[in-house]
Amino acid sequence: MAATKFDKRLMNILMRRKIVAEDVLGQCLAKAEEGDQSLTAVLIEQGLTDEPTLLTVLSEETHLAPVNVQKIVPDEDLTSLLPENLAQYYGVLPVSRIANVLTLAVANPFDILQLDDVKIVTGCEIRPVLSTDLTIRKAIPEVYKKGEQMVQDLLDDINEPDLEFKESKVDVEDITDLSAETDKAPVVKLVNLIVFQGIQKKASDIHIEPMEKKIRVRYRMDGVLQEALSPPKKLMSAIASRIKIMCGLDIAEKRKPQDGKFQLKVSGRTIDFRVSTLPIIHGEKIVLRILDSSNLALSLDSLGLEEKALVDIRHAISQPYGMLLVTGPTGSGKSTTLYSSIREVLSTEDNITTVEDPVEYQLEGVNQVQVNPKSGLTFAAALRSLLRQDPDTILLGEIRDKETIEIAIKAALTGHLVFSTLHTNDAASTITRITDMGIDPFLVASSVICVCAQRLGRKLCEECKRPAQLLPPKETLLHMGFLEEELAQYQIFEAAGCSRCAGGYKGRFAIVETMPVTNALQRVIINGGSAIDIKESALSEGMITLRRSAVLNVLRGRTSIEEVLRSTMAD
Repeated sequence: MAATKFDKRLMNILMRRKIVAEDVLGQCLAKAEEGDQSLTAVLIEQGLTDEPTLLTVLSEETHLAPVNVQKIVPDEDLTSLLPENLAQYYGVLPVSRIANVLTLAVANPFDILQLDDVKIVTGCEIRPVLSTDLTIRKAIPEVYKKGEQMVQDLLDDINEPDLEFKESKVDVEDITDLSAETDKAPVVKLVNLIVFQGIQKKASDIHIEPMEKKIRVRYRMDGVLQEALSPPKKLMSAIASRIKIMCGLDIAEKRKPQDGKFQLKVSGRTIDFRVSTLPIIHGEKIVLRILDSSNLALSLDSLGLEEKALVDIRHAISQPYGMLLVTGPTGSGKSTTLYSSIREVLSTEDNITTVEDPVEYQLEGVNQVQVNPKSGLTFAAALRSLLRQDPDTILLGEIRDKETIEIAIKAALTGHLVFSTLHTNDAASTITRITDMGIDPFLVASSVICVCAQRLGRKLCEECKRPAQLLPPKETLLHMGFLEEELAQYQIFEAAGCSRCAGGYKGRFAIVETMPVTNALQRVIINGGSAIDIKESALSEGMITLRRSAVLNVLRGRTSIEEVLRSTMAD
């Protein structure tokens, strides 16, 4: 075998740095050609140098970081992204993947064509790190086997007694045959693994989606879906049946959507799951919502609100009567804010009752009513009955129609403190939404104490965040809501990505816009002011908008400009 360009280049580097004598290098190169080996392998075998020295020299020459491939434990996505046969062919090893950037251990960083081939195969941008050909070739079978073994170990571990399933009450006769089928170890273990990993990752939802040739399992973490496992497609029917059995759903019905729930006991704590099935073209898609009360904020202080927002909410919940409305899209943390508010006012002196669909978290000392439209227990019917139960504070899960808002406003005007939610874009449009539902503006102005619009933003990972390399033009930043003096005074950070986070972000925080209904604002509402009029009046009294709240968190180094643009609209 003729000497490779890399061997000749390495030989020149070692001669220039006087690590190995020129005549000895010539002999080693000849031996490498005769024995169909690399120069690296011969040098190490002869004891003329060692791997750390070679990597240090190459790292200094190429400005690439060295890596210990023996410690790599790739996840299943990585090993499927670049199969073992291709890793062997190219002599490379996948290390990690962040967004669309694949970190790849290479022995020859000078081979641009090889890196381009891997880029085409994987569809990722390549970030090379250094190892030696000898070590990579030896590590490839071990690493790929390690990845498979890791999944198998998790499957084995998941059957530990620490995970206790509470069966729903179902008709045993209907599920006897299928129970015998799905109780076989592989399917039960796989479903337990999917659920258990979702709990470990602190995911809010688990999506199990049948594709044309595989099953895609994704976890929603910090508001963003991330792909995890890809079980064989042939298991989809058994997985769906197993989950339906856990929920007490009809296992024979595959053409209609179904909803159910079940509980798991993990490490001594009970976790509730809401399950939804939906027929799609390749089977039934299943979504599990994880309701882990241990993730629920214990107080308003733990939400990370702006000081003004915290003051406004605390003022509202300290009133003897009136209405606090929390608005925002699905998954914006409205329930968390309301539950935290309830915890703050919870006492043995008050009768606190909630009406929810469904009851997401069980609160000790709170009377919680589950809405059941099939039996006639709607939000309006439950609220009407509730008012005869001598309540002090009422949490109404959602205002959906005119009848519900009418009863809620009457309750707020007759000595009750009412908390509820609406789906609106901002605080000002909440008022106009209620009047559009047919409520007299005077009643709205008299009953609503405060409106809180909310979004969730992702926090930058404290371990890897870095000063922003490239900022948008100054005019764009000023239009976003930054002030002139802030741009000169503060440092803005961006996401980088590391092994401890997901693409540079870890955890979420509340972005909140609070609008107390002051005397001046009451006059605007009573006079039939539009959402723009209401917003202008609130801004003149010091309201901090959603966009401005997000910008302030950028200046604190908590989040990035990209996250501000993703989660909030321009003012």
